[in-house]
Amino acid sequence: MNFSDWMPDLSHPWTRFALTVVVALAVAGLLRRAVDMVLRRFALRHPRGASIIARAKAPMDVIVPLAMLLLAFRGAPDEPARLIDGMEHVIAVLLIGACTWFLVRCIGALEATVSRFNPIDLEDNLRARRVQTQVRVLSRTGMVVVIVLGLGVALMTFPVVRQFGASLLASAGLAGLAVGLAAKPVLGNLIAGIQIALTQPIRIDDVVIVEGEWGRIEEITSTYVVVAIWDERRMIVPLQYFIENPFQNWTRTSSQILGSVMLWFDYGIPLDPLRDELQRICKDANEWDGRVIVLQVVDASDKAMQLRALVSSSNSGKSFDLRCKVREGLIAFVRREFPEYLPRLRGELESELRAVDAASPPFASKLANVRR
Repeated sequence: MNFSDWMPDLSHPWTRFALTVVVALAVAGLLRRAVDMVLRRFALRHPRGASIIARAKAPMDVIVPLAMLLLAFRGAPDEPARLIDGMEHVIAVLLIGACTWFLVRCIGALEATVSRFNPIDLEDNLRARRVQTQVRVLSRTGMVVVIVLGLGVALMTFPVVRQFGASLLASAGLAGLAVGLAAKPVLGNLIAGIQIALTQPIRIDDVVIVEGEWGRIEEITSTYVVVAIWDERRMIVPLQYFIENPFQNWTRTSSQILGSVMLWFDYGIPLDPLRDELQRICKDANEWDGRVIVLQVVDASDKAMQLRALVSSSNSGKSFDLRCKVREGLIAFVRREFPEYLPRLRGELESELRAVDAASPPFASKLANVRR
């Protein structure tokens, strides 16, 4: 038996096609290994890109063989055309899906890399919060756009869908208007997300007052914002809310904040000892940042005067704790040193008691008990 008897008949189109598929897969394997070697060297020289390369590895393992198979199917025999066309269509759809997966993974890896190199668990984290907000909002928006485009491209490969889309465009008019109105909330939030990423009225970990609730911006997605309320509740707010409605942002330019404590005391209380005690309380408190400490009389009524203690802290959480310490400390100091100047109702009854005492002793004795 000759060696030529074992050789396949290369003149047959299906034999050449099978050989082309095998060669395409072999080339895909070699090409993937070469790309892996190049990317590993790149990751060693650029550690920040290692995360992106690691996340893109799985999609690349699928994209390269599918791309080579698609090229191989271009040289497939014409018969049977339906089978070949169907397999080629499936490979093309899978390739579109793999490319979409690849882009989404790269965007997510880029977001994770930027977040890792810009941590927000620092005292002065304004720049890190600004960068994280921009990257997170833009990455989520980019993912949505990539997925929608990938799905649209995949659907357009089906002749029925392509003809349906052409007929819709031909008779657009009212249908286009209806689709536009239906998509208005989605598009509005998408545009609002881009506005927030660029102008940054809010950032990750910002302290905000929304609908009367105090909380921190915990997450910003492509359609809504998660606000972590102080009592561990979560408020879900659409992105458009922060573009169309007023709200308070306590950390817009800095996390430093002033806290005030309002107290009512009698007019006769001396203020210098209170100021000394306020100084002592703040200096002993770790929450005070050493910038501001003021005690002033800000209001007065016919019964007492109102004092305001103004103290500063590095962030709103510490400010709340410091205000509680100042309030407790000043009240305890006044109760201990000047109890007679605590707010109370007083009246001059001496002359009235004497007049009533002579006229009606029983009634006078009741008033005397009230006086005591």
